[in-house]
Amino acid sequence: MANQERGGLLASFEYLDSTVDAIRELRKAGFKDLRAYMPYPDHHVEEALGHGSSPVRVWTLVGGLTGAATGFAFTTWSAMDWPLVTGGKPIVSIPTSVVIAFELAILFGALSTLIGLFILSRLPHVKPIIVYDPEFVSGRYGLYVPATGAKLTEVRRILERHQPAALTEDAEGTHAS
Repeated sequence: MANQERGGLLASFEYLDSTVDAIRELRKAGFKDLRAYMPYPDHHVEEALGHGSSPVRVWTLVGGLTGAATGFAFTTWSAMDWPLVTGGKPIVSIPTSVVIAFELAILFGALSTLIGLFILSRLPHVKPIIVYDPEFVSGRYGLYVPATGAKLTEVRRILERHQPAALTEDAEGTHAS
């Protein structure tokens, strides 16, 4: 069962509208694990696939706020641990901490963005190489739908309704050429 081969259909479309309509119909039919291939990013396809805004920005916000809090805490702790009274000024002063807090907010924000990007992208990706066609780089739109058995015939029927330029059955982990 661990070495079970997964199959699916790879459709190649000439037009963006056909691709988007096929994605919407497949999602309405209950297929969720769809993969789209495009020569350039397009918000119509992302919307049809159900992708919302990226959650990486939350990682950046949390990292930045954590960095700023760490900067203020570090400078406050340092000032309290080694108090230097100069000219009657308070030992803990916010203006002296702003620069360190800003720098740590930038540092922690950048590092947490990078960590969030790797985690949410599921990198490193150790699954087999997915089905692909070189035509997807030069202008065609591709759609791969993993399905087997009775689901495969339903996917084929839905995709043929949208008139793909090519429709091939491929196992996951192989290369289409």
